Amino acid sequence: MNFKHIMGAAALLGVAATATAQEAVVKIGHSGPLSGSQAFSGKDNENGVRLAIEELNAKPITVGGKKIKFELVSEDDQGDPKAGVAAAQKMIDNGVKFVVGPYNSGVTIPASRAYNDAGVIIATVASNPKITQQGYKNLFRVNASDTQLGSKMALYAAKELKFKTVAVIDDRTAFGQGVAEEFKKQAKLSGMTVAGHEFTTDKSFDFTSILTKLKAKNVEAIFFGGYAPQGAPMARQMKQLGITAKLLGGDTICTAEMGHLGGDAVADNVLCSQGGAILDKAANGPAFKAAYTKRFKQNADVYAASFYDATLLFAQAMQKANSVDPVKVGPVIASSTYKGVAGTYAFDANGDMKQSPVTIFTFKGGQPVALSSY
Repeated sequence: MNFKHIMGAAALLGVAATATAQEAVVKIGHSGPLSGSQAFSGKDNENGVRLAIEELNAKPITVGGKKIKFELVSEDDQGDPKAGVAAAQKMIDNGVKFVVGPYNSGVTIPASRAYNDAGVIIATVASNPKITQQGYKNLFRVNASDTQLGSKMALYAAKELKFKTVAVIDDRTAFGQGVAEEFKKQAKLSGMTVAGHEFTTDKSFDFTSILTKLKAKNVEAIFFGGYAPQGAPMARQMKQLGITAKLLGGDTICTAEMGHLGGDAVADNVLCSQGGAILDKAANGPAFKAAYTKRFKQNADVYAASFYDATLLFAQAMQKANSVDPVKVGPVIASSTYKGVAGTYAFDANGDMKQSPVTIFTFKGGQPVALSSY
């Protein structure tokens, strides 16, 4: 190779090195149940993050003079607290500084300690009030809390459905207990009688004895604090036992999987509360749903839009902070407002949304259908 060619090759290498220097990789972590009975929710949430990252990389954005390439790092926390802490540590060791998730409250509470100690910013939809009462400055809830989900369902039952007597079943998870207690508290304040509070687990599928006991009390509604894999067989068993009471629940039964698993036992007899305004009526809701369906060949489920919003919220805060350092990005998130698909995100001192509308859904043709924001 002659001198001219050597110099030409060196110049090309220099250009490549400069291009690399002007690009920074930012890892966005996702933690959720990607296996097991709740995998449908975990994959839906992961898809929300993936869609946002793909859109960001197609632009792309610049921070601190460098083009940012976002990279998804997704871990299966199995909806289990121990697995969730292990997933958190794996992401921390992998240099992840921004995480969307976990999905489950029981996972988020212990995992958030690990993330906090490592200086990681997390945005979660997990709804147990204890999560944001821990005092972690870089923890943000991008959804309604159990206080809002449970109480709004109780208010709807009392004011709109005119129910007088209800019962409660919870699955003893951090989420199930939290949302059930909030429903029960508001039910009593709204003048309803809570005729019974029964307990099950998030691994159970036979609720016959519990339901038989509640049938004898002639309740008009049963509020279930738990998830769709248990809620669906509960609805089927209510139908088999001739129980005409409505089955009420929180956001975790507001999913197409509830209709899929429950069949014709899940219809207008089931109502649930979900954080966020009605997506079809949101300014960018239809466009998001269309983009999601085109990319993943299926409809977006409960929280895909919230996970999508959280990822874009991180990116906006990085641009405002002109940094990808969580120490600088965190305060920007805490003090800024981001208008997303599922809502407008502005946070109080605890990291909860200042305003989080709740939408009441029922089911038609196996699909959740919005009734009203409440």
